[in-house]
Amino acid sequence: MIKTEGMLREDSLKDKVLIVTGGGTGLGKSMVRYFLQLGAQVVICSRKLPVLEATAAELMDETGGQVLPLACDVRNPQEIETVIAQTLERFGRIDGLLNNSAGNFISPTERLSYKAFDVVVDIVLRGTYYFTLAVGKYWIENRIPGTVLNISTTYATTGSGYVVPSAVAKGGALILVKSLAAEWAKYGIRLNAIAPGPFPTKGAWDRLFPEPIMKTMDLTQRIPLKRVGEHQELANLAAYLLSDYSAYMTGECITIDGGEVLSAGEFNHLDAVTPEQWDEIGKAIKHANKAGKE
Repeated sequence: MIKTEGMLREDSLKDKVLIVTGGGTGLGKSMVRYFLQLGAQVVICSRKLPVLEATAAELMDETGGQVLPLACDVRNPQEIETVIAQTLERFGRIDGLLNNSAGNFISPTERLSYKAFDVVVDIVLRGTYYFTLAVGKYWIENRIPGTVLNISTTYATTGSGYVVPSAVAKGGALILVKSLAAEWAKYGIRLNAIAPGPFPTKGAWDRLFPEPIMKTMDLTQRIPLKRVGEHQELANLAAYLLSDYSAYMTGECITIDGGEVLSAGEFNHLDAVTPEQWDEIGKAIKHANKAGKE
């Protein structure tokens, strides 16, 4: 099927050095695979170095490309600076940044602690502006044109109940893209975003749609195209926005969701979930989080 195939020329990212946060698993891994196929050299970073190392080994063996795995908590500016320094030491330059690190869970907002709210905002918003600022300063100081791409979400603009910390953080990160696109264009720096709809991944999917919810609803029925997204479809769009083919595009957020946003408020349907079901969902999410740490 053509939707599972790469759409760009094989050399579309040739010799470009890209940093991808959250690049070790899920959609990040799928995008990195395609970037490598297009000739990029990629640095992947997250907090779990063993996962990154396994992904790097797998993707280098599969594509023949170069991947540098580096541990980094995007909430820590010093760790970000270390990633930049190690990237320059290994590859000599940086051409693009993909802000893909995320944290999210579903819950009635009144059930959240202050810390729970902070955890999501710190990863999604603080991590995004820390990394963008650090790489942007490098580009400006060295007179290098660069490209930033954020993985946003459809509810960054519509809002949505039950994922309020994520909506707040993604909304802020999207405004960052639009604001810096205007301010940094004079330096040759472009910033864009992608707002994906449902693209199933094991870790994030278990936390956002645990079994108690999956048993009661067919998510594809909310999507006009009646299907979820293929990872390659997102990778195609991300590669285009990081490539020079999109050189006249900046400050944009492209939605790729099968029309789901037309239904508005991705998680607002959770009004139908009872308090007892929320208790069950909470247990399922804790189990998924525990499994992800093992």
